[in-house]
Amino acid sequence: MAMTIAEVSERFGLSQDTLRYYERIGLIPPVNRNRSGNREYTEEDLKWVDFIKCMRQSAGLPVEALIEYVALFQQGDDTLVTRKELLIEQRDRLAVKVEEMTNTFIRLNDKIARYEQTIVLKEKHYTRMINFLW
Repeated sequence: MAMTIAEVSERFGLSQDTLRYYERIGLIPPVNRNRSGNREYTEEDLKWVDFIKCMRQSAGLPVEALIEYVALFQQGDDTLVTRKELLIEQRDRLAVKVEEMTNTFIRLNDKIARYEQTIVLKEKHYTRMINFLW
């Protein structure tokens, strides 16, 4: 059963303009249209939208790399090796980002822990001062 652009927009949390843009620049293959000219998204189209959303929003892959991937896919099986290499390259770049983010996460946790220790010490100090004054 085909879905309208409004249904796809709601399902994936992407605006209709974003879906049109993705199609226009080649991030997703062209979507079939009905006699009225309205887009009718098939299950295959939904898989593309899901893939692109994941690669863009979750993984942060560059638009250019994804456009290249879709174009290669549309050329057929002669591009299997090239597509695989492109995905490996993007995975390797993502691995570097994950490592950088992990290091930043650890650093933030250390900084927060130091603040928590300082706050506990200050609270103990103020409690002693109040007890002394009473």
